[in-house]
Amino acid sequence: MPLAASELILNSDGSIYHLNLLPEDIANTIITVGDPDRVGDVSKYFDSIELKKGKREFHTHTGVLNGKRISVISTGIGTDNIDIVFNELDALVNVDFKTRREKTAKTTLDFIRIGTSGAIQTEVSVDSFLLSETSIGLDGLMHFYDSIKLQDQDYANKLSAHLAWQTHHISPYVFDCDTELASSLNSNRIRFGTTVTNAGFYGPQGRSIRLDPKLVDFHQKLTSFRYKDKQITNLEMETAGIYGLSKLLGHRAVSMNAILANRATGEFSSKPSQTVDELIKYCLEKI
Repeated sequence: MPLAASELILNSDGSIYHLNLLPEDIANTIITVGDPDRVGDVSKYFDSIELKKGKREFHTHTGVLNGKRISVISTGIGTDNIDIVFNELDALVNVDFKTRREKTAKTTLDFIRIGTSGAIQTEVSVDSFLLSETSIGLDGLMHFYDSIKLQDQDYANKLSAHLAWQTHHISPYVFDCDTELASSLNSNRIRFGTTVTNAGFYGPQGRSIRLDPKLVDFHQKLTSFRYKDKQITNLEMETAGIYGLSKLLGHRAVSMNAILANRATGEFSSKPSQTVDELIKYCLEKI
């Protein structure tokens, strides 16, 4: 049955609603960044740029680097935006916009998030690079999808018991990166870690400026948890949604983090722009 106009929303030019993109506008390898200004920070290293489009916080550049076609897209902050971006990108390759029906033959996209993050373990150095081997969502997005069979449910159950935050309506979900894609981005510069994706930047990450946090044991609970001898290493706001939706939709995803802060030591990078630029160049060399 064709998708209704209220479900698959297209603009007057046939582009998908929020991203303002046509199917031919994107490559099969897609770099996602949070900040729209960072799109140009990535595409300036392309050999050529064939397309630049933007709508709201969603900016896209598609070009070629070393003979490989690549798109870079800004998602904005948070898994609410990830829900929009990843569903619409999937629709661009796996739905026929003329018939409004799902295609029989599916296309697999490779997603590489290049983002910033804060460490919660003292040994994770500021200005280092961390690949999110496992992602833990504390935001709730994936509970709106039938995703239990693809999650690491044992991890989620043990973490939930450790946190004992059920009375706060927080139920973690857990997804891993694509191991093959992660292997292609690995080197001795990269630390593998377990990343928590939060619903916000202040209270949901244990920060307090004028409002007292409800979870007074936030960092202690996360830093003290162990699963198969692995610690939770860092916090950010997109990775778990990226991994979860990619698994459900049949895509491959890896999140690469520039560690700009260490919440355990109170440090913040003295060269954040340089560190992010170094991670961008590293990822482009690998893909």
